Amino acid sequence: MGTRSLLLLLADGRFPAGAHAHSGGLEAAVAAGRVTDLATLAAFLRGRLATAGLVGAAFAAAAHRAVPAGDRAAVLAVLDAELDARTAAPALRTVSRRQGRALLRAGHRVWPGGPFAGLPDPGEGPHQPLVLGLVGAAAGLDPADTALVAAYGTVTGAASAGLRLLGLDPYHVHALLADLAGACDVTAATAVAAADGQPEALPAAAAPLSDIHAEAHATWEVRLFAS
Repeated sequence: MGTRSLLLLLADGRFPAGAHAHSGGLEAAVAAGRVTDLATLAAFLRGRLATAGLVGAAFAAAAHRAVPAGDRAAVLAVLDAELDARTAAPALRTVSRRQGRALLRAGHRVWPGGPFAGLPDPGEGPHQPLVLGLVGAAAGLDPADTALVAAYGTVTGAASAGLRLLGLDPYHVHALLADLAGACDVTAATAVAAADGQPEALPAAAAPLSDIHAEAHATWEVRLFAS
C-alpha cells in the first residue's frame, strides 16, 4: 500500500484507535449553549484547528523526527513534558494519554516492530500526538503528512460528533470540512516548520474556555462522548 493510501488509513475515523468516542470538547460546548447550529459549529472547528490542531500537529511532526535519533527516548520524554505543560486541564491530559495508549495499541498491531520502543510512560501512557508521530513514521509517512493527519483529526472528530449532538445535515457538515481543507493544509505546514525548532519553542496555542468545559464535562454522570 502506498504512503498516500496509508495517510488515508490513519486519517480515517474508523481506524481502531477510539477517536469515535471523543467529541473534541464539542459535547460540553453544545451543553453550554455555545455551539447551537452550523455557523457556530464552523467557528468551533476553526478555533479548534488553530489551537489543539496546531499544537498536536507540531508535536506529532516533532515526534516523527525523533525516530532516527540515537537518544530517541530522551527526546520523546522532553516532548511529552512540553506537551503536558501545554495541556492545562487535567481532564484533557488524561484524555490525551488514554487516546495515545489506544493509538499505540493499534500501531503495534498494524505495524509490528515499528519505532515504538523508548516511549515515555508516565501515568496512562504518552500523549496522543507523540504516538501519532511514531505511528506515522511506522506507516512510512513523512512529517508533513503526519502533521496533516493530526490537524485533520482535530476537526473531523468534532464535526462527526456534531451530527449526533445537533442533528445537523451531514451534507452541510461535510461542506464545512471541505471549506476547512485549505486551513488544515496551512496548519500542518506551519506545524512542520515549527517542529524544526527546540521542543520548548513548539506552538503553545491555548483555548482556556475549552479547558474549563473539559473539566466540567469530566464530572458528568451521563454523556455521549468520553471528552
